[in-house]
Amino acid sequence: MRAGATIDYRLRLHGVALRWQTEITAWEPPDRFVDEQRRGPYRKWMHEHTFTRRGSECEMRDIVRYAVPGGWLVNLLVVQRDVRRIFEYRAGKLKDLFA
Repeated sequence: MRAGATIDYRLRLHGVALRWQTEITAWEPPDRFVDEQRRGPYRKWMHEHTFTRRGSECEMRDIVRYAVPGGWLVNLLVVQRDVRRIFEYRAGKLKDLFA
């Protein structure tokens, strides 16, 4: 991984096949990295991952800024719930792996 690297995804969202490409715009191990959508379902997607040592543990945080086609109503009715589910799923998996 490095700044400038691109990652291509293929996924299904509500039964619709999507292609999504993100670019790593900041790569600063072990503290943080940022990925931003270059092509995909959002008008804007910026996801910052931060890692902070807490003694023998590591705290991981996500900051996500996004905008969707259709504006606030589409976000409220559909997208916000989907984004929340994605991060809840990941949090559960991380707990399973590192608990």
